[in-house]
Amino acid sequence: MADGDTVTVLDADRTQHKIRVAGIDAPEKNQAFGQRSKASMSDLVFGKDVVVMSSKRDRYGRLVGKVLVADPSCAASTCPKTLDAGLAQITAGMAWWYRQYAQEQSAEDAGAYEFAEQEARGRHAGLWRDADPIAPWDWRRASRP
Repeated sequence: MADGDTVTVLDADRTQHKIRVAGIDAPEKNQAFGQRSKASMSDLVFGKDVVVMSSKRDRYGRLVGKVLVADPSCAASTCPKTLDAGLAQITAGMAWWYRQYAQEQSAEDAGAYEFAEQEARGRHAGLWRDADPIAPWDWRRASRP
C-alpha cells in the first residue's frame, strides 16, 4: 500500500499491478492525515479480492481505475464487489474528490464523489477536522524545490 490513493493488486497469475485509484487524491505520506488515509485504504482492500475497472495508465505507468471490493459487512465468500474504495475514502474524509479529472469519470460517479466530499466536509470527517486542510496537489506544489 503506497498511500491512500494507490494500491498494489495481484492478478490471477500472481503478477503485481500498481493501481492509482481514479477520482480521488489522498494526502501524501508526510502530509497531515497521510498515514491515516493509507491505513483506511488498507482496511478497505488489503488481502481482499477486488475488481479494477481501468481504461488508462498514468505518467508513472500505473493503471488508473475504479477499485471495487465486497462490502465489509458481507461475510460470505461470494459477496459481490460493489463497494467503491475511492468513494469510501472520500466519504470517510480520507481523500479529496480529484475534480481535475472529473471528465474521466461517469457523470454518476462524479456526482457521487462531489456529494460525498461535501458531506464529509459538513461532518468534519477525517482530514476535514483540520480548520484548513491542504489539498495534496497544493502540498506537492509547495514541497517541490
